[in-house]
Amino acid sequence: MQREYHNWYSPNLGRNMELLVLGHQGAPVLVFPTSQGRFYEFEDRGMVEALTDKLDGGFIQHYCVDSVDGESWYNRGAHPYDRVQRHLAYDRYLSDELVPLMRVKNSNGFLICTGASFGATQAVNFGFRHPELVHKIIGLSGRYTMRSYLDGYFDDNAYYNSPLDYIGGMDGGGDYANKLRLQHLYLMVGQQDLPMCLNETRQLSEVLWMKGVPNSFEVWDDCIHDWPCWREQIRKYI
Repeated sequence: MQREYHNWYSPNLGRNMELLVLGHQGAPVLVFPTSQGRFYEFEDRGMVEALTDKLDGGFIQHYCVDSVDGESWYNRGAHPYDRVQRHLAYDRYLSDELVPLMRVKNSNGFLICTGASFGATQAVNFGFRHPELVHKIIGLSGRYTMRSYLDGYFDDNAYYNSPLDYIGGMDGGGDYANKLRLQHLYLMVGQQDLPMCLNETRQLSEVLWMKGVPNSFEVWDDCIHDWPCWREQIRKYI
């Protein structure tokens, strides 16, 4: 399998960011790690091994990004305003730096976003914020409101990074909703998963349907909040 390591200075974040590219061609897959996870997590946890045939066959190409969660949503030492601002810088890093790199390296324009746990939160949020860039989203056991990360603080920027909030407030007949309807959206969670993941995944699916946005929602029996289940789910839906 072709494997490339990249490390460059991000002007949006003001620091170096690391990236792992796996595979040689196919639909580019933007992979987010779990909360405060690293760019090599997807590989270390067996998710890449589960998809070896698809990567080697040239069906998909992974772009495994690093997180800045410890500087943003999980940075309890910073004011909530600053946590959100740091995430916005991360969003610009992804859209203004990483996606252009993906386009240079890969001519396939069908961009997939995925992640497990907080990585699912990031994948869904990035996909919803940039429907002009993202064509398919696979969320595995995510949470979809950011209110618990902000100690009661909630400004407009927080609102527009909290999917249950901004999808709930969306005009179902507007241009934005029409863009979301063009995406392929898959939301998975385990029956034995964390209660907040199970509840918020179900809520997000229901809100999307209320707004006329099709999505696939599945609750997997006997699945918990862990990698063995996510390996099975990603293989089915990638």
